[in-house]
Amino acid sequence: MTGRHPCYSYEAHHKYARMHLPVAPRCNIGCNYCNRKFDCVSESRPGVTSEVLTPEAARNKFLLVREKVANLSVVGIAGPGDALANWGSTRRTIELIKEADPEVIFCLSSNGLMLPDYAREIVELGVKHVTVTVNCLDSVTGSLIYRHVNYRGKVHRGAAGAEILLHNQQKGIEYLSRNGVLVKVNIVMVKGVNDDRIPEVVRRVKELGAFITNIMPLVPAPGSVFQDYAPTDAAELDRMRDLCGQDMQQMRHCKQCRADAIGLLNEDRSREFDTAPAEPNAGCGGSNRTSKIAAAS
Repeated sequence: MTGRHPCYSYEAHHKYARMHLPVAPRCNIGCNYCNRKFDCVSESRPGVTSEVLTPEAARNKFLLVREKVANLSVVGIAGPGDALANWGSTRRTIELIKEADPEVIFCLSSNGLMLPDYAREIVELGVKHVTVTVNCLDSVTGSLIYRHVNYRGKVHRGAAGAEILLHNQQKGIEYLSRNGVLVKVNIVMVKGVNDDRIPEVVRRVKELGAFITNIMPLVPAPGSVFQDYAPTDAAELDRMRDLCGQDMQQMRHCKQCRADAIGLLNEDRSREFDTAPAEPNAGCGGSNRTSKIAAAS
């Protein structure tokens, strides 16, 4: 199955296509590198989508794309918020598509805050691939990356919020790994914030049973807290991947996909299937859509 997943296998990403279904608009943490308020044709980064779908609309779109995109093997739910912060919609989408195509591979992406609550259901649904973003292990560093954590109806700020998030991430990764789920851990490399702590993150998630780690460059999103930070240097990123590759397998072909990406990793065809209305906006360099997810965050 991993041999048909383009994110988990370098060889697969040349042949097999994936489809991200944007059915999860709400998010329960505030990341300083994230801004999900706008969709622009020139943007390709996590948290960006042209539309938010209901589970039923997602199934219908899947059936359409399956007819037109060769070797579609994976359906992923990667936002534009957090898959587990929208668990009802996420679960219903999986159920509907499993009814339509029992052979499709499911993949979820999450910040991991709600993993202890839903990990068992994820396993029972037959989801075999889960990506968790773990940027650090200590709450002090976490307080520099996360503005707040909204956990079970209460907002926690600073190190207190980070502590809850980091604990739940590790607990959830361990449970999934022990129950047959291949866990990919994403790590956003932010120079001067967490770059010196990344090797220890890799070693820890390996202990927890993770399958692969994906060290990603910072993409400074306009409007985010980190908008004026320098993008991660490519040479420094490669050196970090080489260093951490001594401990566990590294993903090196990530394209940091949109939440509505369709097609091969290096050939996004999402615009072919876009049904959201566009409005001109010169500041974006193309069409711009005010996101439906801003109020739901």
